[in-house]
Amino acid sequence: MRTILVTGAAGFIGSHLSKRLMKEGNNVIGIDNLNNYYDVGLKKDRLKRLEYKNFSFVKASLEDKDKINQVFEENKVNVVVNLAAQAGVRYSLKNPHAYIDSNVVGFMNILEACRHNNVEQLIYASSSSVYGANTKLPFSVHDNVDHPVSLYAATKKANELMAHTYSHLYNLPTTGLRFFTVYGPWGRPDMALFLFTKAILNGEPIQIFNNGKMMRDFTYVDDIVESIQRLAKKKAEPNLEWNGKSPDPGTSYAPYKVFNIGNNSPVNLMDFVHAIEDKLGIEAKKEFMPLQAGDVPETFANVDDLTNDIGFKPQMAIKDGISNFIDWYIDYYGVKL
Repeated sequence: MRTILVTGAAGFIGSHLSKRLMKEGNNVIGIDNLNNYYDVGLKKDRLKRLEYKNFSFVKASLEDKDKINQVFEENKVNVVVNLAAQAGVRYSLKNPHAYIDSNVVGFMNILEACRHNNVEQLIYASSSSVYGANTKLPFSVHDNVDHPVSLYAATKKANELMAHTYSHLYNLPTTGLRFFTVYGPWGRPDMALFLFTKAILNGEPIQIFNNGKMMRDFTYVDDIVESIQRLAKKKAEPNLEWNGKSPDPGTSYAPYKVFNIGNNSPVNLMDFVHAIEDKLGIEAKKEFMPLQAGDVPETFANVDDLTNDIGFKPQMAIKDGISNFIDWYIDYYGVKL
């Protein structure tokens, strides 16, 4: 039985992952600061689903170096999955310091704790946002990602660089996960599916950015969790063919790897809206808006490396995933249709 530490355990992905890891027979230590970026009640309800004997919870912020070190020193942690972060592209325009505190300083504390406590492997959340101004599709981990268009994206790119440094200096196996627009039951209230569903049910207009001319590689949360739990059994290894004269950004001579986790099937934003309308049986009031600062028009994940390494490819159809979310939403909030 391994002990896996999951940061952001009260979060959307973190709560789903913690439950799955416990079902697999692991001890899970969950860390979360339960901040008020969105409804704290939702976070607490996610934690209630994790009340098993092989789960323990610590309320702490990643920036609290002493508290983080204490958790590592008091437990023999085999694997760390770092999902805690200040999320949201648009919010990074309003409160940039929160992103440096959580995503950079906090991640530094995790790296140091892994280094000094003989952690076998670190898996951490990056983001499809790192592709920034790239327009070559589908996005590949073997392409350079040096032109972020939001501070959120820049902090995630920084995480990848910091992880590589620790893989190089201390032989710490690190695996970065570039998530592509995750959705599903128990999702985040600041994301499109939650916002659209809530607004439509309340008879309020939904804001459709870039006048609907957007494509997103929506990825269902269960596919994300399946990928992570498989990667937790497979440490990053050095690429023996890596060449500094033509460096591959997705691998390294050090035990470092980066993966895209996406559905490999972009969906037009208007088709996404229509699928919500069809499930609810309600036509949305639509307010068309320009592209927002920090956003990109299209995302599309190349997942060849993921499939080759773990034998799994995200596969949930968008209509089925949306249906599952809306069923959860109606049940959780007691909506009467």
